Amino acid sequence: MLETLTIGDAVELAIVERNGFVESRHAGAAVVLSADGEVVGRYGDVDALILPRSSLKPLQAIACVTAGASLEGEQLALGTASHSGTDRHVEVVREMLAAGGLNEDDLGCPPAWPSDAATRQDMIRDHADMARVRMNCSGKHALMLRSCVATGWPTEGYLDPAHPLQLHIREVVERLAGEKIAHTSIDGCGAPVHAITLLGLARAVHRIGTASERSPFALHRVAGALVRAVRENPWTIAGPGEPDTLAIERLGVFAKGGAEGVMIMVAPDGTTVALKTLDGSLRAATLVAATLLAHAGALRDADVDALAQELPLDVLGGGQPVGRIRPGAGI
Repeated sequence: MLETLTIGDAVELAIVERNGFVESRHAGAAVVLSADGEVVGRYGDVDALILPRSSLKPLQAIACVTAGASLEGEQLALGTASHSGTDRHVEVVREMLAAGGLNEDDLGCPPAWPSDAATRQDMIRDHADMARVRMNCSGKHALMLRSCVATGWPTEGYLDPAHPLQLHIREVVERLAGEKIAHTSIDGCGAPVHAITLLGLARAVHRIGTASERSPFALHRVAGALVRAVRENPWTIAGPGEPDTLAIERLGVFAKGGAEGVMIMVAPDGTTVALKTLDGSLRAATLVAATLLAHAGALRDADVDALAQELPLDVLGGGQPVGRIRPGAGI
């Protein structure tokens, strides 16, 4: 059976300190690529396979657009989002569906409550039910469906790994990562998710993050447009106060977290980080990625420190801060 890196392959990425006592450690692996794509930092086994989970969404979105889905701005950004299900997010997803002659019943993702607490409370107060459009991957699914409509592929069964759309996505993932997919699993939203190395993910994201909209190659033009859409609409990618949104707003990076502790981040100059925490926690991932970019000279330490003050990194005791989550000795 294939597996990701082991404990022996990992380094300390972050620590959790409570009243001067190191209570927990987050181990994992990370890789840093320079602005020109060279490996300038290896932490742990970066050649190990991972399931990128939602950090694969930029690659999936690019594949959908190159297959024929014509979206831009907020709608394009929502196609690569793990949104918090606010009414604003849902409005854009519904617009994406309606423009393709689709509706919420066509979505293949499971019904869910929004992760945004205020929206969830409003829904409960109004006796509303869970909905597919509220699921954090609904934008990705709407984009996949729009791709099928544009290309003439059947919308029914669009999540089947053997569906033409998923075969096209697979091809684009391999092209961007520069390696063959080692294994295919099913993500929490029901879509295929492909195992590639952490280094392969970093290379793919670097190609996306440094792509030009003026490139003679369609794949690069789409990638450049996607990155611009996300940077211009950071609220789409997650939601108010969420780590990905904050990182994009405060640092100008392109960032996308994924379940089970995966994070990708590209600085404005193209320097790229991809990481995975071995315990699957994302709570330190944004801090670690931004810190590694600062170590590489791509971000200012002061800007990363300012972002850290807005991230949920406090350790509480009796409702008051008594410690912090901090970068680990391994980085």
